[in-house]
Amino acid sequence: MRIALAYSGGLDTSIIIPWLMETRPGAEVVAVCADVGQGDDLEQVRAKALASGAKEAYVLDLRERFVTRHIWPALQLGAVYQGRYLLGTALARPVIAQGLAEVAVRVGADAVAHGATGKGNDQVRFEAAMAALLPDMPVIAPWREWTITSRTEAMAYAAAHGVPVDQTPKEPFSRDANLWHISHEGGSLEDVAQPPPPGLLRMSVSPQAAPDAVTEVDVAFQEGVPSALDGMRLAPVALLERLNALAGGAGVGTVDMVEDRLVGVKSRGVYETPGGTVLYAALEALRSVTLDRRARRLLRDLADTYGELLYDGLYFTPSREAIEAAGRVLMAPATGHVRLALYKGNVQILGVEASKSLYDTHIASFDETGGVEHADATGFLRLYTLPLRTAARAGRTAPAAVPTPEPSRVG
Repeated sequence: MRIALAYSGGLDTSIIIPWLMETRPGAEVVAVCADVGQGDDLEQVRAKALASGAKEAYVLDLRERFVTRHIWPALQLGAVYQGRYLLGTALARPVIAQGLAEVAVRVGADAVAHGATGKGNDQVRFEAAMAALLPDMPVIAPWREWTITSRTEAMAYAAAHGVPVDQTPKEPFSRDANLWHISHEGGSLEDVAQPPPPGLLRMSVSPQAAPDAVTEVDVAFQEGVPSALDGMRLAPVALLERLNALAGGAGVGTVDMVEDRLVGVKSRGVYETPGGTVLYAALEALRSVTLDRRARRLLRDLADTYGELLYDGLYFTPSREAIEAAGRVLMAPATGHVRLALYKGNVQILGVEASKSLYDTHIASFDETGGVEHADATGFLRLYTLPLRTAARAGRTAPAAVPTPEPSRVG
């Protein structure tokens, strides 16, 4: 039996290799490590998988695919989950799952496995992706089978089997990192009455520790897709890496929130999305001058639906494809560049320039007529208020009860 395992080298997947070999005698484990910009030494991770008992180990460079096919469409739409979460983990899971499926086919795997827990969203994301990509492939989810019930027990299992892991009882945080973000969960964060502990952040500094100096950036977009930073055209991965460093150094992009998981559990997470936070702010400013209000409202509705689809693991669906197609049409005019100031966790828009801007200074000016005759508003208002006056005359609305003021008395 050959099992293709989505392998990160973290606590869960590290102990899965010996566990699979114990519970399925004769099984060959093929570790599949996806590089989505998490910053690990992946050759070291590959060596660790082999040392833990994997028959083979693959490292897939999926960074470009991750940014262009997953991050940019979500950014273009402005997708957010529950108003704050920029979907860092949810965006990465489909590209990882697709890489896993591709290797599973290549090596002739009989099953695939993942390290997602039975309480989280990732089990849904991985298995929904497998259902769409390899509908007849069995999926092994150890957290739903083994007797290990906590990360403390998982660390004990790792120690007993000689598997080195980064987590310790003093710092038991569960982290997920990629080019877009890093998430922190578990440990002391499970007490929502307590602030995040010092030293938690990895991609950024706290606003308090950020320098007392403004960092200015200029982001260019082509039809809603980032194309240049500070006047320099950069490949997608390089652009995001550079912006992460700038924004993270200014303390931008950290969110501490309690969210509703798909499985019904409320969970607290601290998310660092420095570059993404800047891009979302910049693109919203660009939308404000290039899209009319109905297009922006439609885009917001689509973004809400898209965010939930991603969060719920329904990436490989016609609905997701249709929303992305609509987003490309709506964002076609969003070409231009935005200047921003980053300072101690804050993002301020300094200026927006767009070749297809709907903002016309001549029309908007208070100092000149600009092609708008004030008298023209009279007929417009007569028509606009006609339904209100008609309803009032028909007795459909109650007249305002305005008290008559008493006459003033002069003593």
